[in-house]
Amino acid sequence: MIEIKNLTKKFDQNLALDDISFSVEKGEILGFLGPNGAGKSTTMKIIASFWLPTSGQVLIDGLDASEDSLSARKKIGYLPETVPLYEDMRVFEYLKFIAEIRGLDKSKTKNRVKEVVSICGLNKVLRQPIEELSKGFRQRVGLAQAIMHSPDILILDEPTTGLDPNQIAEIRDLIKTIGREKTVIFSTHILSEVSATCDRVIIINCGKIVGQGSPAELADKYGGLEQAFRELTV
Repeated sequence: MIEIKNLTKKFDQNLALDDISFSVEKGEILGFLGPNGAGKSTTMKIIASFWLPTSGQVLIDGLDASEDSLSARKKIGYLPETVPLYEDMRVFEYLKFIAEIRGLDKSKTKNRVKEVVSICGLNKVLRQPIEELSKGFRQRVGLAQAIMHSPDILILDEPTTGLDPNQIAEIRDLIKTIGREKTVIFSTHILSEVSATCDRVIIINCGKIVGQGSPAELADKYGGLEQAFRELTV
């Protein structure tokens, strides 16, 4: 579903990604794990066609994300680390707006908004201004906009950052529910999120992939996922 080939990204003389390659299968939930500044967000922005790579290739269901970015982006739902919300809009207004700019048929918009609201648990805040929402509900609205157009792929950058333990558990369960039908990549530096949610983990450090495997495989090899993270990101 996603194939990354020899991806490199430079900012002036700073090498943010150093010739990384990996693939993600259809229906897989992949955790992208690494310390702050490791290259997680850079990779996700390139996959989502937000940034161009310095070199290398991103294939989205066979489409080159650089050469045919509009077609590739139609297959992707993207939630950046800072959720892009119009805070003066009410939740239902914002979601209707997202449906419209995503090009949903007007006859199907109302039902699709209802479906997304139900999936993301937004019924009780539907008529509230976004600026009044808690961080947890803002993340839910962010997830709702990411899945509005029924994309095949979800890219979620640090989706639980700043949430309390209850909110983290709620968003984690939501990701697992969505992941039953989608290919999901989400980045984090919270190890418990990886163990509870992911089919496979890629650990990145200083722009390089330093380890990968299922959470159980990494835990067995290094004597625990936390130990694997420490050893591979020193």
